[in-house]
Amino acid sequence: MALSRALVVPLSLTAALALSSCASGSADPSATTAGGGPDGALTVQASFYPLEYVTERVGGDLVEVESLTPAGGEPHDLELSPSAVDSLRTADAVVYLSGFQPAVDDAVAQAAPEHVLDAAHAGVEGEEAHSAEEHAAAEESHAEEAHGEDAPAGESHAEEEQAAATGADGHDHGGEDPHFWLDPERLAAVATEVAHELAEVDPDNAAAYEANAEELSQELAALDEEFAEGLATCERDTIVVSHEAYGYLAEKYDLEQVAVAGIDPDTEPSPARLAEIGEVVEAQGVTTVFSESLVNPKVAETLAAEHGIETAVLDPVEGLVDESADYQQVMRENLETLRTALDCA
Repeated sequence: MALSRALVVPLSLTAALALSSCASGSADPSATTAGGGPDGALTVQASFYPLEYVTERVGGDLVEVESLTPAGGEPHDLELSPSAVDSLRTADAVVYLSGFQPAVDDAVAQAAPEHVLDAAHAGVEGEEAHSAEEHAAAEESHAEEAHGEDAPAGESHAEEEQAAATGADGHDHGGEDPHFWLDPERLAAVATEVAHELAEVDPDNAAAYEANAEELSQELAALDEEFAEGLATCERDTIVVSHEAYGYLAEKYDLEQVAVAGIDPDTEPSPARLAEIGEVVEAQGVTTVFSESLVNPKVAETLAAEHGIETAVLDPVEGLVDESADYQQVMRENLETLRTALDCA
């Protein structure tokens, strides 16, 4: 299991006495009992939308999930209040992605929640989540080096420094693309790990969590097949995007990503980079520059206008703008947007 039992940070005298009472066999159920949500549901904090979606689907009615990133908020820029940090400490479980949101990384380290799942292990690394002991060692290692061994490689450009700044080949956040959820199979792997984590907290309902994860995994496998078939025969394979969020999608479906900005969508592209992208647009017959729902479209619109081509929204599904939609609906909208822009048969 990837469940981590983290070190406890210094507590107030009152909280310390409460823990001491618990350790000596206190009968106070509020001191140790999980399931503090409505109707006894587990309370889970997810760091941003894709992890919130997976946890809600796997937990079902047995889990009350809250996202640290507000609806419509840009997850890269997230800052957390003291109360939000405290919510990590009191939650029955926490699901987050290390290296994606520095504020969350800091908050997890500060709050030291007892039950925490880092989705990077199954999502970015593409392997089973670490045990409690391995997780502690991995967290220490993550502070020193990138951990995404099979993260998709970007394009090769003449100047590495420029590429890192623009997202052409380098990666922010420790040198990797964290947007693994744009590959549905990787998101399905995380669903399996979430089921394991919830079962560790709530073993009586382990079978329900496993069944929910399997149902979601089958749905995501079908979504993956739709993308594979829908993008199999296209006139073009180059996508010009606002920021480097589509590496996993591009690798999975044989596309070539050309990004205006790097992993951080606020990165300002240099004139040289814009000129380079313009050359790609002309050479590859690109018809569309993709903007995003949570990022200012000005650069994408200016670039498209300069070359007389269109713009369209390709959503990295970092957060929802339309709360009536969900991950799968947004992904299917992305598929149709890609098919139109790439002239897919």
